[in-house]
Amino acid sequence: MKMNTRIRRAIAAVAVTGMPLAGVAAQAAPETAVPLAGTPVEEARRAAAEKAAAPVPVSEHVIVISIDGLRPDAIVQYDAKNLKRLMKEGSYSMEASTILPSKTLPSHTSMLTGTEPAQHGVNWNSEEMEKHGHIATPTIFAQAKQAGLHTAAFFSKTKFEHLAVPGTLDHFEAPHNFLGKRHADKTVSRAEKYLENNKPNLLFVHIGEPDFVGHFIGWMTDPYGWAVEEADDEVGDLLVAADKAFGAGNYTVIVTADHGGHGRNHGSDDPRDVTIPWITWGKAVHGGTYLGPGIRTMDTAATALWLLGVEPSDVNIGKPVAQAYASAKIAEF
Repeated sequence: MKMNTRIRRAIAAVAVTGMPLAGVAAQAAPETAVPLAGTPVEEARRAAAEKAAAPVPVSEHVIVISIDGLRPDAIVQYDAKNLKRLMKEGSYSMEASTILPSKTLPSHTSMLTGTEPAQHGVNWNSEEMEKHGHIATPTIFAQAKQAGLHTAAFFSKTKFEHLAVPGTLDHFEAPHNFLGKRHADKTVSRAEKYLENNKPNLLFVHIGEPDFVGHFIGWMTDPYGWAVEEADDEVGDLLVAADKAFGAGNYTVIVTADHGGHGRNHGSDDPRDVTIPWITWGKAVHGGTYLGPGIRTMDTAATALWLLGVEPSDVNIGKPVAQAYASAKIAEF
């Protein structure tokens, strides 16, 4: 049963206020510049060689949308019309997998660095900036920014500030209220406002509603379904804004999740916790293609960089989901 938008948001508001509190992030040390070495001739040759070897981007604008706590089976069960349209018109898997522990911050760190927890070291799941600071493993924002691209991120939870390393994002927003959380309509409306005057090459948007309600009432309950509907509506709104900013057909989208859930929690190796959706749609994407199992959350980082023509860092173990795309011009990393 479809639920009125105001009631859905009211239920999400209650779920948010019932969640544990989170603190406010601290600042980290400033960036340091790395000087170039060698003679002008050597540097010119090096630059020419790097330019010749650089991969060719297939899309100048990539949007990664993470719907926190979204189980793949919820998309059909709760008739998420926008996500179903992206699946029909794009490529998708309902059998992708996240890492262990299947928790929000470790999972998103793997999603946005292309590395496993053993590499990135994020094994906590709360805002602990004073203790841990910003992560040391390069994020996709850092790698895109180093390539001269415009980056932006809109987070619905304060603890994501661990990923907002200074100098890697042209713009980012995260909640600083006492709950450390923000509703999807607020997060997406801020992203929409940003897109009115900016055209980021890499945009990340985090939507928290299914996770908020899953913890408060339970995964696959009616209220969880309403939260999925709300998340789906916000995806639709964001795509309308992206059409205006970039032009219809001029950008590529990846929609995924950090984890699923069962009962009122997640974090285990239960298939309901670790199985996630992975959907890509837009420029150069094969239409109506089912990708099957085998996609990992680390592959999201690799695919986003691959689409933008940015070579990933050496520690990135993710692989581009190349079979989802029609372009043959991008060299494999």
